[in-house]
Amino acid sequence: MEEVINALARALSFGTPLLIACLGAILNERAGVVNLGVEGMMALGALAGFAVAYGSGAGDGNLWLAVLAAMLAGALAALLHGFVTITLQANQFVSGLALTMVGLGTAGLLGKRYEGLPLFNQPPEWPFTLGAFVLAGLLAFVLYATRWGLSLRSVGENPAAADLLGINVLRVRYLAVAAGGSLAGLAGAYLSLVYRPSWTDGMTAGLGWIAVALVIFVGWSPLRAVFGAIFFGLLYYLQFRLQGQAAIPSEVFASLPYLLVILVLALSGLRGQQGSAPEALGKPYRRGER
Repeated sequence: MEEVINALARALSFGTPLLIACLGAILNERAGVVNLGVEGMMALGALAGFAVAYGSGAGDGNLWLAVLAAMLAGALAALLHGFVTITLQANQFVSGLALTMVGLGTAGLLGKRYEGLPLFNQPPEWPFTLGAFVLAGLLAFVLYATRWGLSLRSVGENPAAADLLGINVLRVRYLAVAAGGSLAGLAGAYLSLVYRPSWTDGMTAGLGWIAVALVIFVGWSPLRAVFGAIFFGLLYYLQFRLQGQAAIPSEVFASLPYLLVILVLALSGLRGQQGSAPEALGKPYRRGER
């Protein structure tokens, strides 16, 4: 029984940043904007959070100010993606990939001065996990039970019709992108302030990509994202738990979450899961076109 409780606790620990980042990506995509830059935004958020936490108190600083800094870093990076794709109407997939590369590179370069520095005071893990669950419920409520959520989903499904109804398509998309980016930054802050209270280049370790895939896996549903994140969190726990206990190279276990991502996405495609994607996902809106 103790082993089961420990496994669940570790699954929640691994799954918390996945859930937060996934919720941000769901918000983006429900408005019709694909952002593959989640990994880069998480890295920038992780660095910004640690830098503010350490800089404001030499390892014992204002951690909640650090969280806000991380969210701001993610939002600003996302707004850059928004400007390129919403205003300039560039390819959303290419822009997102570029954001990931720029975000990882920038965080790695600027973060060199913080490598090896300790963070003595860290926020408790449970507020982040509990907050992630509350965010999932809140996002589901906003999307399906509020007028703003209806407007956002309308923009993601048929922006031309939404425009005719008086909805400012560009503003809704910008707000969704900024909010989604702030959540990616928050997920990064969890990594550098709570999960591993330090800064290490590459500490996101592909979690942003799994969060993007998780959006499809859960069918763009915030509530299903909770169970999906816990499931992948359990896989991460098992990956580390099984390493060294079997005559199998550790790289095999390290690749298990990514292999499962590919598998579940393939199965989702066979089931027609992609039918639940917003109709205008990835498509720039040009006023006057249908």
